[in-house]
Amino acid sequence: MEIIEYKCENVIELVKRSQIDVDDVLISVQSIINEVKIHGDNALIKFTKKFDGVKLKNFKVSQDEIETSYQNLEPEIINSLKKASENIEKFHRSQLPKEWFQDVAPGIRAGQIIRPIESVGCYIPGGRAVYPSTILMTVIPAKIAGVERIVCCTPPQADGEIGDALLVAADLAGADEIYKVGGAQAIAALAYGTEEIKKVNKIVGPGNIFVTGAKKLVYGEVDIDFPAGPSEVLIIADETANADFIAFDILAQAEHDPNASCVLVTTSIDLANEVQSIVLKNIKYIERSNIINESLDKYGKIIITKSTQESIDFTNEYAAEHLIIMTKDPEETLKSVKNAGSIFLGELTPVSAGDYGSGTNHVLPTAGCAKMYSGLSTESFLKKPTVQRLSREGLENLKDVVIPLAQYEGLFAHAESFKKRLK
Repeated sequence: MEIIEYKCENVIELVKRSQIDVDDVLISVQSIINEVKIHGDNALIKFTKKFDGVKLKNFKVSQDEIETSYQNLEPEIINSLKKASENIEKFHRSQLPKEWFQDVAPGIRAGQIIRPIESVGCYIPGGRAVYPSTILMTVIPAKIAGVERIVCCTPPQADGEIGDALLVAADLAGADEIYKVGGAQAIAALAYGTEEIKKVNKIVGPGNIFVTGAKKLVYGEVDIDFPAGPSEVLIIADETANADFIAFDILAQAEHDPNASCVLVTTSIDLANEVQSIVLKNIKYIERSNIINESLDKYGKIIITKSTQESIDFTNEYAAEHLIIMTKDPEETLKSVKNAGSIFLGELTPVSAGDYGSGTNHVLPTAGCAKMYSGLSTESFLKKPTVQRLSREGLENLKDVVIPLAQYEGLFAHAESFKKRLK
């Protein structure tokens, strides 16, 4: 990891990370989407054979497969998934908003009601790792919101099956349908429907560049959560921080992906040097050392600032997916934080707590999108229609507002529809 002195003029360079350049794959992704739209399941069969090396005729996971997965999976993992599910459910149930009404003016009553999206597709990535935790993070909030139909799509393994932990997690979370299909073709199936997979209203969940590109292209046909790229962590620390904890937080984040970004920002050069030394000493002992080395070589940085305020300014500009605060008073530091996907306070709170069991969601905005988006939540699966009702008194109170403005805008039928009710 490179140690860099922070300067205002180099902030643009410092906040760069592995942003997925989706434009590079949009032409090929659009071709996949078009073929799925036209040929349905036959296209899914073709692309599953091409990209996953598996020939399947049917994609839906059966109840027998789910029951077998419980028998195959270690009891310890099942118990962990159950406990994680309980915490995730408790946290996300607290996010449910309430309906409300108020008297805006005499005779004018208005409010907001809450309705769930009717159907949702949860994309669960495959590839370098298996992510049963992502099933919990996407399905449980949707279930709490009251979504009627929750569909999971995930790439099949080389043997044409789905991992036992994924199936158990999907069952515990309450998924209604699970399909053995991944990539851009899965997004297309969820957005437009095929013979076997019926379309949904919204697609959530992380994925690779092709999945991200497909979500971008189908947006409008369906809703999506937000663009999501390679994972990232920023740690803001002072001289009181534990260097060993920081070093292993960096190693943990870097093992996700060769394009993961890991940044430490600190006022302490001694801490910076110590963290760098611990990271270098321990990489070789970690199973995914090749991935970690590539990640840290490309996107690992230790940034030295002159003050805590400079550290906070950089933190807000970076807008990290995961932000760890290891300062003398993390709650005080938190008051100045404006942009982050999920925040971890104090030296005893690693990102892995939020990834698996604290209850917060780990589907989060990356690449600076935390300036604009929040992470996945129960509200991600809800609609909030507004409602209003006027009495005769309300009509009278609004006539001097609605009629002149409608006429000024040239919408005379708007004005007339209001006048009719005054007679």
